[in-house]
Amino acid sequence: MRLIGMLDSPYVRRTALTLAALEIPFAHEPLSVFRQYDAFAAINPVVKAPTAVTGDGVVLLDSTLIIDYALKALAGGRTLGPVDLGLTALDVRLTGLGLAACEKAVQTVYERQLRPAEKQHQPWLDRVAGQLGAALSAIEADIASADWLLGPPLSEAGITLAVAATFIAAMLPDVVTLADYPRLAALNAEAEATALFRAWPHE
Repeated sequence: MRLIGMLDSPYVRRTALTLAALEIPFAHEPLSVFRQYDAFAAINPVVKAPTAVTGDGVVLLDSTLIIDYALKALAGGRTLGPVDLGLTALDVRLTGLGLAACEKAVQTVYERQLRPAEKQHQPWLDRVAGQLGAALSAIEADIASADWLLGPPLSEAGITLAVAATFIAAMLPDVVTLADYPRLAALNAEAEATALFRAWPHE
């Protein structure tokens, strides 16, 4: 399988980390949706990162759907945590909160970097910042009882939360102080110190 997109995208990175954690072989092609638009469009005219191309040439989009396909078709029975099925709902909730945090962070980055300053809409930025803060506060509260996030086996929520925290800290240090969420900060530091995360860095 081919995985197209830059690792500075939290969505591309969570996909790469998940595939690697599942020991699924893939070729990473770090194309930018901005700087290499035409090359990306030649693979997927929608130009959405991440894009994956299966061995049969089927083009897939959306990190969650690519991961779902990989688990069903390529993982060979390997799974992510948690092992206790009673924790599945919390894993799904935390994954969703992590994705929501990514979404709001990306919206803020795009508003700031792609829209001229005189055309930026501060009420919108304030609203998105509030949503981002709400997601991070919910994550901080919920992970108090989730010592299984980084495994073994590694969970999808653990991957997503660590990736989200790294992206937010790197891109929005004036909006979010990660130290204000000490449990999330600790999880992030532990994850980023592992060989898996070092092999697929935010860059």
